[in-house]
Amino acid sequence: MKIRQPCIAALNERKKAGSREYTCAPTALIAEDEPLIAAALQRELSAAWPELRIIASVGNGQDAIARTAALQPDVAFLDIAMPGATGLDVARACANLAAPPQIVFVTAYDEHALDAFDAAAIDYLLKPVDTARLARTVDRLRPRLADTSTDRAPAMDVQADLQRLLGQLEQMTRSVQLESRAQENGRGATLRYVRASSGSEIRMVPVEEVLYFEAADKYVIVTTRTGELLIRMSLKELCAQLDAARFWQVHRSTVVNVDHVEGASVNAFGKMALKLRGHSAAVAVSKQYAHLFRQM
Repeated sequence: MKIRQPCIAALNERKKAGSREYTCAPTALIAEDEPLIAAALQRELSAAWPELRIIASVGNGQDAIARTAALQPDVAFLDIAMPGATGLDVARACANLAAPPQIVFVTAYDEHALDAFDAAAIDYLLKPVDTARLARTVDRLRPRLADTSTDRAPAMDVQADLQRLLGQLEQMTRSVQLESRAQENGRGATLRYVRASSGSEIRMVPVEEVLYFEAADKYVIVTTRTGELLIRMSLKELCAQLDAARFWQVHRSTVVNVDHVEGASVNAFGKMALKLRGHSAAVAVSKQYAHLFRQM
């Protein structure tokens, strides 16, 4: 039976203390290039799995490969799209380790990916991470880690699962890339729907229902009258697919659907803001775009 390196120190400490009982706390590595998402995942894990120790959090794939090999975590939470090496590359490297970790992909892929994950003893979390979905992931991981404490050589099973899933994910990734290229080639048509996520739910939102889009790191926040959703793309990429006559940029990070603009106001400091129908919060307009609404 292989005892992971982080557990050896804990075992020695307990031996020094004269304890006959030993329970190794599970360990995890987070590989995510977006600091806000990495920090949010760590907070959620602390609440859902208090005994789990996060022994490393890295922002690129090459560091993830090196730290996983050196630290031998029990679980690796891997973003699929990372600089240096993708989450798929990291998982492939993990599959070649003598004691590979359990893999959880943190992904922006939608529900079409679920069959690939469910076919293997490997889990996934959709961005943004949903608390209830994370709890189910923890429930799945705990018995798997208990299995790895036996002498049944689980590494072979994990390696087989990883290799099978990686093939499916690579095929899916190629399909997404081909779809993206097709959209680039046929960009003459504007978007009618945006595919956005809310927790673990994916929704098709008609663009006429969107009040405004707002950039946030590598995501775009989609605001409607019923709430907020997320799209994983840049605002620039999104704007290239929108109807310019309907969606106006009013700030470096904000694009508004003018069909929902009720009025504009200027405060004592000369700053303009828009009032949108059915939305309580005002939307700021930068000086660069204020001239668009001077006559309102």
